[in-house]
Amino acid sequence: MKTDAKFVPGLAGVVAAETAISLLDTEKEKIVIKGHDLIALSKDKDYLDIVNLLLEDTLPDQTTKTKLEEKLKALYDVPTGLIAVFKSLPKATHPMDGLRTGISVLAGYDEQIDDRSLAVNKSRAYDLLAKLPTITVNSYRILNNQEPVQPQQELAYSANFLYMITGKVPTEQEAKIFDRSLLLYSEHEMPNSTFTARVIASTQSDLYGALTGAVASLKGNLHGGANEAVMYMLREVDSAASFEELLMKKLSRKEKVMGFGHRVYMNKMDPRALMMKESLKQLCEKNGDFLLLEMCEAGEKLMKREKGLYPNLDYYAAPVYWLLGIPIQLYTPIFFSARTVGLSAHVIEQHQHNRIFRPRVHYIGKPY
Repeated sequence: MKTDAKFVPGLAGVVAAETAISLLDTEKEKIVIKGHDLIALSKDKDYLDIVNLLLEDTLPDQTTKTKLEEKLKALYDVPTGLIAVFKSLPKATHPMDGLRTGISVLAGYDEQIDDRSLAVNKSRAYDLLAKLPTITVNSYRILNNQEPVQPQQELAYSANFLYMITGKVPTEQEAKIFDRSLLLYSEHEMPNSTFTARVIASTQSDLYGALTGAVASLKGNLHGGANEAVMYMLREVDSAASFEELLMKKLSRKEKVMGFGHRVYMNKMDPRALMMKESLKQLCEKNGDFLLLEMCEAGEKLMKREKGLYPNLDYYAAPVYWLLGIPIQLYTPIFFSARTVGLSAHVIEQHQHNRIFRPRVHYIGKPY
């Protein structure tokens, strides 16, 4: 028996779900989040505004946002058993695997693990958002033979996250730029990790299980790992000219150049990358050193000329994180931490309007 459905490699362009959460509107060139333009929001809103928008459907006033921040601060602490688990992991464990393990372990501390109600799922989402910075940073620190670091209650959410990573209180500019990166990474319709989370959630699995699967998806360098790959590439050379030479060699060998191209933004630059490019300019101006900006701009022009490809968010987020003093191995875990709110919103929506995913195949095996 043959199926009537058409086979589309990679499900490119296939509509897999109805959602009220987000849309990549390529015609209007907007990233729509609950009826708002994400790029416009990134200019005068911050990450917690997006958290409230995604989980409560509205942009908060200052009083509501203050209450949200206090709510998250009250949930910062992680179980001591989680730290013990991190200490038991092999030292060669990748930070994304440490992060994935941490989320999985948290499930064991949830006394309402079988409850999929809206209220309990939202409570889980806030708890995870509060704990993810501590899990992200301390899994990395412990795996690198460093002592765990405690969150600083007096700092704003994003400032505390950056403090835990670097060990120093960030300047207002640094905190704002890092916060903007979290905002831009927060939600992006239906990439692989979000689809993975929704597929898992459709079986009525819990939020922890769905996010654990999403971590595994995001670890791949064709998805979240691209930002790390971009920075390693930039670190191979020390000038714009040598970076161009490096890219040309990669192209001649038919290697994939990370940080370029997007399954949705085919013929234009990812609008989120434009925002991160502006942040990179600000950090270069502050430091009085424009080398990384010059290298990235040279690479951007070369890839457009040679391949008709444009930068995605990871291309400019990588040097921004480098100048903020963030270890390269934490780039992808930070991406996931920021995306947790969007993933949680999708899992909650899936649970509220569920139908289990069960696609078919195009059989190309032996005749029968």
